[in-house]
Amino acid sequence: MDLELRHLKIVRAVAESGSVSKAATRLGVAQPALTAQLKRIERALGGALFQRDRYGARPTPLGELVLSRARVLLPAAQELQDEALRFANASESGYRIGATNGPILGGLVDRLAAAGPVTTYTSWSARELASMIAQGRLDYILAGACGEGPPAGDITWVTIGIDPVFVLLAEDHRLAGEKELALSDLADEQWAVTPGDGCFGDCFAAACTRAGFTPSAMYETDVATCVHLAQVGRAVVLCQATHPFAQGLVMVPLAGAPLRWRQVLGHHPAAPCPSWVAEHAKAAHADAVRRSPVYHDWLVRNPGWGTYP
Repeated sequence: MDLELRHLKIVRAVAESGSVSKAATRLGVAQPALTAQLKRIERALGGALFQRDRYGARPTPLGELVLSRARVLLPAAQELQDEALRFANASESGYRIGATNGPILGGLVDRLAAAGPVTTYTSWSARELASMIAQGRLDYILAGACGEGPPAGDITWVTIGIDPVFVLLAEDHRLAGEKELALSDLADEQWAVTPGDGCFGDCFAAACTRAGFTPSAMYETDVATCVHLAQVGRAVVLCQATHPFAQGLVMVPLAGAPLRWRQVLGHHPAAPCPSWVAEHAKAAHADAVRRSPVYHDWLVRNPGWGTYP
């Protein structure tokens, strides 16, 4: 007889119930039938799994060995079955993705749409998106953080990629032709950034302090307004290194990467196929990196960066 998962379930039920009769009631079978099945399992495994007496059934050393494996294999098999069902049903239920500002969402939607319907919701607040995850209104969040901790919420987060923060300058800016700039080179500039509820503002202020200056006023606004302020020379925009090309602007790296942006994917415990979706998110991030010639050149000059997936 070949050992099957149902046999391990019987062994687990006897051990947890403490007797064959109680296990038979729990499994909904007659006690003689369960006793006969247990004997066949013991013959297949080469020895007695339980010591049975008037006090019940207690695992033998061989029984403890089998139970230790069963406690690993049975949950893993159930998880596989659940994930397979979620994957198979994804074409009906789809993927519900929330995102803050970033370069990955479009590529991820394009990839997932081949497997099933995708719906999206955008917000500047990772906390708002995390609350929607907790309420079961979203399956996934694409967000970012400059620190090591999770952006928000008590949910599972996976790092998709880590990028340096660059700056956008007007193409006629006095420093637009530089291959790289020290943060201190921009000490007299005004700044613009897209909003968020993370610690990026504090991280930027700390980086400026290390560079020896206090930053001037910061405009916190949407992407289009940030681009406009840079185009007219009103501000320097802090941007992710994967930022797409914008007419009238140049993107310039900051020496030593004083600011970093960690792209992360959060998911609901019941989200369909989390590891599969994470792989697609990493591929979408890699595509965004490849589309940025400035970022590519910077990676060539900084081979030890080590965060490009």
